[in-house]
Amino acid sequence: MENRGRRLAPAGGVLASLPMRGNTALKEGWSLPDWLDGRSIVLVGLMGAGKTSIGRRLAARLGLPFRDADAEIELAAGCTIAELFTRFGEREFRDGERRVIRRLLAGDQIVLATGGGAFMDAETRATMRRDAVSIWLRCRLPTLLRRVAGRTHRPLLNGDDPAQVLERLMVARHPIYAEADIIVDCGDDSPDATTTQVLDALLAHRPPRRLSLALSSASYDVVVGEGLIERAGALLAPVLPQKRAVVVTDATVAPLHLPALLRGLEACAFESRTITVPPGETSKKLATYETVVDQLLEGGIERRSAVIALGGGVVGDLAGFAAATTLRGLPFVQVPTTLLSQVDSSVGGKTGINTRHGKNLLGAFHQPHMVLADTGALATLPLRELRAGYAEIVKAGLIGDAAFFAWCEQHGGAVVGGNRAAQADAVMRACAFKAQVVGDDEREEKPNDGRALLNLGHTFGHALEAELGYGTLLHGEAVAIGLGLAFRLSARLGLCSGEDAERVVRHVAAVGLPAELHQLNRRLSAETLVSHMRRDKKMRDGRLTFVLARGIGRAFTERDVATEAVVALLREEGCTA
Repeated sequence: MENRGRRLAPAGGVLASLPMRGNTALKEGWSLPDWLDGRSIVLVGLMGAGKTSIGRRLAARLGLPFRDADAEIELAAGCTIAELFTRFGEREFRDGERRVIRRLLAGDQIVLATGGGAFMDAETRATMRRDAVSIWLRCRLPTLLRRVAGRTHRPLLNGDDPAQVLERLMVARHPIYAEADIIVDCGDDSPDATTTQVLDALLAHRPPRRLSLALSSASYDVVVGEGLIERAGALLAPVLPQKRAVVVTDATVAPLHLPALLRGLEACAFESRTITVPPGETSKKLATYETVVDQLLEGGIERRSAVIALGGGVVGDLAGFAAATTLRGLPFVQVPTTLLSQVDSSVGGKTGINTRHGKNLLGAFHQPHMVLADTGALATLPLRELRAGYAEIVKAGLIGDAAFFAWCEQHGGAVVGGNRAAQADAVMRACAFKAQVVGDDEREEKPNDGRALLNLGHTFGHALEAELGYGTLLHGEAVAIGLGLAFRLSARLGLCSGEDAERVVRHVAAVGLPAELHQLNRRLSAETLVSHMRRDKKMRDGRLTFVLARGIGRAFTERDVATEAVVALLREEGCTA
């Protein structure tokens, strides 16, 4: 964009009160962050927050034009805001305000100060989300009262006690202002000091990355970044039909992340309550599902109320299945807190529970309204959980992106070692790959390949989980072993080179995951594992189904794998007959 690389003027520069072209730049200072990408900066808040005075100073330091929405409205109308209210009423004024702001944000990059009610309009907020970054100047009531005292040009203050009016406005507007991209608490500092505070917040801001899924049944965003749990209310308010939600979490995750989520929801005036289940794979069963549904119904859930899954894959699958089936479908949100759930189970709409016959045999496709992948939550995970999640990341490269697998070989250690930047990149790349696959085959209906490719390593992995007992071996650990076995079976069948298979096994082992059956220290029967595979939901016409590979990044589905070949491989890997 033409505005990238603009230079910022030092504090005390000439105020940008006169029209300037969008690509004007001052010679000294700092560079605007690349993420702005030409987008305008909009200041929102109550009357007296200082939007105009701070906006002028901020524009001067940034080397941008400044515009005041109220002044632009008065210029267009040929009369004052107070006169507009008197003649036409607030409704007509808001219609004009909406058009003026849309016009201003459609042009060159600017700093824009808005009236106190502008951000309350849903259409205007949507325009700002698309074309600008919004900053809420949040002030305490005493500060606002001092600033508006004696002013007669504020239509909403005329004839009423200013303290009562401002208190009412704070109650009504603060939950909406909380949807702004950046929040700056402003006190009684000088305008220049407050401008510095706003500028620091702008430069420190790192907007989350978004990945959009457009499916036949739904469209939604996967949002990836740090601090998203605390901002959940602001992110979810634009996409949910009602500000009522039930959070489903588990007893391990609740003390770590539930308080932040509830604060974020409360800030945007969500009504919420919580259902807590025991942690672990054993909660993915019919009895726990029945308990969750009973609590949803006993609490008076409505069809527009959302179910929010806060936790790992077990919580997401369980809560999603409850949302899919209660009242024939409730709005659903995924807030995955493990690496595995962020890169795999939270994206794509698969929900379900286990039965004594196998894994995920009761379930439904139910797409979420949004996925909030807060990478900051990964810092609370034990190393074993991080490694387990990594298996689903490397799987994406093995299926269809050899370059991504090479990236994994280079950066896998950093991902499981807690490097935040590497983790965020891995989550985005794995989610982007899965989104591409799911978008092409949402309900796994293609006769070959399609979404079924995402089961690479899972036929072996699910059999191991069933044999060892759910929860004994983490899902990602089972998949890690399954990836090596799938490639070794492919090599045994002459589909790929033995070196490709050993490359997979070496990398899985290098990041600390179990890579081979003997590492489980369990006596396993090949026939028993195959019997588990026969109960897998991927069976077709009684035949074993596998995802095999012709090389790294070249996976395909094979629905007629000879049982003898599988048994021979398992025996070669150390299983008994």
